[in-house]
Amino acid sequence: MKVDTGPPPERTDRLETEQQEPAERAEATERLQPAERAEGAERLQPAERAEGAERLQHQQEGMVVEPHQGYGSFPSPSSNVNGRQGDMDESEAFLSSRPLLHDHEHSGDHWRPGSADVEHGAADQTASGGYGYQTTAGGGGGGGAADGTTRVNIGTPAPPRFPKERLKTLLALLWMVFNFVLTLTSLAITHERVPDTAPLPDAVLDTVPTGAWALKVSEITIMVLVNSAFLVVLLHRHRFIVFRRIFLLMGLLYMMRSVLYFVTALPKPDPDYKCDPKAGYLSAALVASRVLKLLGGFGLSINGQHVFCGDYIYSGHTVTLTMAYLVLREYSPRHWWPLHWAALLAAANGVVMVLVARGHYTVDVLIAYYVTTRLFWIYHTLANNAALKEGGTHNYLSRLWWFPAFRYFERNVRAPVPRHYEWPLPWPRCLIRKRTDRSS
Repeated sequence: MKVDTGPPPERTDRLETEQQEPAERAEATERLQPAERAEGAERLQPAERAEGAERLQHQQEGMVVEPHQGYGSFPSPSSNVNGRQGDMDESEAFLSSRPLLHDHEHSGDHWRPGSADVEHGAADQTASGGYGYQTTAGGGGGGGAADGTTRVNIGTPAPPRFPKERLKTLLALLWMVFNFVLTLTSLAITHERVPDTAPLPDAVLDTVPTGAWALKVSEITIMVLVNSAFLVVLLHRHRFIVFRRIFLLMGLLYMMRSVLYFVTALPKPDPDYKCDPKAGYLSAALVASRVLKLLGGFGLSINGQHVFCGDYIYSGHTVTLTMAYLVLREYSPRHWWPLHWAALLAAANGVVMVLVARGHYTVDVLIAYYVTTRLFWIYHTLANNAALKEGGTHNYLSRLWWFPAFRYFERNVRAPVPRHYEWPLPWPRCLIRKRTDRSS
């Protein structure tokens, strides 16, 4: 049978020492002879003595040294050279005692957006040496606060920049104009190939009564929506980026449209629509004259210049109406919901009027809506996500044939474009203020 006789004598002594009151341990320390204390101080390493002296000096100057834990280890240079673990531990102890992070809760700091005369996204350096901060007395740069605490403002990262890149915007405009002319050229050629047969069966057109007046209503709606979208983009602070995106997307839509109705020529959906007679031949001069005539009317029928047939797949009216609505919805202020709903209803009404006028088959309208919305949404999804701008096996969207052009135009836009607005002209001065940026 084993009898428990209690802890060993040396363990009993250790337990008794740990149970002593703090006052008794302090009294025992005071009973040390001066010579013994001096001998203990001499055994301290030079780095430890220097650290203790510095802490004493900080206390005399009224500084608060608060030890911090969990900042990670910061090995000293000496530890990298001679591998002395003691030096590294001393460096970690000293660095962990320094306050590293700025106290935003008590300092009264706040973000100060840049004024209108500063390029958006540029580093906003304040007097305190940080980025984007207005620091109260005692904050940032090493100044002392009223309570004697020393705080260090390490600043904030600079906000994303949105460069104008006017040359890229000009290239995108030239891209759109080139494809618009390509569309008119394709129409001038397709006009000779339109079959002189009855219209194809269409479930909607065969049900809805025809009204020639509806085409004018649709084109008037196009002009109103396009001008509204133009004004919103013109007042946008990052108008060059927005215009560049619209030009690139419209150029892609024009190019795909010119290919589709060239490869498949459909008969007229309205047998009563008057088209110019066919020439019976094709030549460069004939095609050029037709293109110039179409350019004079901007591709619309309301001015009497759109007298050639064959541009059915897909509907250019639907593309323009849908794109105008998407631009208004994406780049106008979020609280302008009446404008968003009005644009949606107007665009839908314009599409219905095209069908009532028998300007297109129903399949032309459906394809135009699908292609325009998917292209717009895919493009802006790529533009608003930095990871998708990089190619690779993980990003299947990088296999799009227009992805290289997208990367060229969007590589310097590193964040979603904010909804900020300003007056674009230097006059009248009553509309110019110090803070012209207005967000939604």
